[in-house]
Amino acid sequence: MSIIQELIRVEEDRTLSFGNYLLDEKKKVEDFEVEGDLYKVKTFYEITKLEKNGILVYESVPGTTVHGFKLSEAGVDFSVEGNKNSSITVELEPEQPYKIFIDDVQVDKVKSNLSGKVTFSVNESLSPKKIKIDRI
Repeated sequence: MSIIQELIRVEEDRTLSFGNYLLDEKKKVEDFEVEGDLYKVKTFYEITKLEKNGILVYESVPGTTVHGFKLSEAGVDFSVEGNKNSSITVELEPEQPYKIFIDDVQVDKVKSNLSGKVTFSVNESLSPKKIKIDRI
């Protein structure tokens, strides 16, 4: 996997890839249209943030690169890489229980907050870690 030079793109399987944790200065792409939805990405070494139709979908501190991001009613799947430990927040359904898997190992069972946010940490990894968050 690699850094996303164009900051956001649609893959052949219709998933999104976005982010570039190697940038020294914040860069963004606005109004990136996918199937009628508008995405906005902001990324650099301090943060990577993805919004869909003005609503937060993904945020990492510090920045990361995300591959194969697929959001569904059941949860979210993606791979993430970065050069530091990252705190990741995804917005899902409010007040729902979820299982968090990293590289196919369940690492937590959480309930999203009132706004649907779920936060977890991923250790530094220059090779992508597979993330799966499933509603229980």
